[in-house]
Amino acid sequence: MAWDIHEAEFHRIGAPPLLTEKDRRDRLVGVILCYGFGHDGHGNADAVLSGRLAWEYACKRRRMKTWQCEDIHFDRSDHFRLRLEAPPRPKGFYFSKLQTGERYLNLKVSQLLTRLDDQTCCGPEGIQLLTITHPHFTGMMNDGKMPFMAFGDYHVAVRGPGDFSDAVQMFCRQGVLGLGIGKVDLNYPLFGIPTLRF
Repeated sequence: MAWDIHEAEFHRIGAPPLLTEKDRRDRLVGVILCYGFGHDGHGNADAVLSGRLAWEYACKRRRMKTWQCEDIHFDRSDHFRLRLEAPPRPKGFYFSKLQTGERYLNLKVSQLLTRLDDQTCCGPEGIQLLTITHPHFTGMMNDGKMPFMAFGDYHVAVRGPGDFSDAVQMFCRQGVLGLGIGKVDLNYPLFGIPTLRF
């Protein structure tokens, strides 16, 4: 993918963690591998860059058509950011346990964010999941076998700087992979809200 990830980093990945009984009770279904690009100035990855690179890869290299909401500006921190209360993302490769969203089909993103304990919502992990590590999920979405996904850790300010009232959503319909937004205070019945446990 020409992302300048050094070979030594691949050798340091190690074995993924196992799901515990608590993970299974919380409906976490598996472990995903993610990558944190860049830096945020505090020793963590740049979570916006980590999602942007995966989305740009999908737009340029995948055979599927893509669509992006005009209100998503990865390069403008006053319009697009990781949710302030979200945990920082590690630099380099990291594992995360995943709940794919079916559990929270009937909740608003804002409701779920108040209920999280040792989990968080997706940010860059969601985009990497659907475009790099698990692209078959988009086919399942397209066929109606899996709900679309709202990424509650990525917030968008549509009406101007500081008004972060939307969350990123991804969907696939009629062969088009879309990157859109939805109000955090509305429920979208076709969208699940995936969660992560680092």
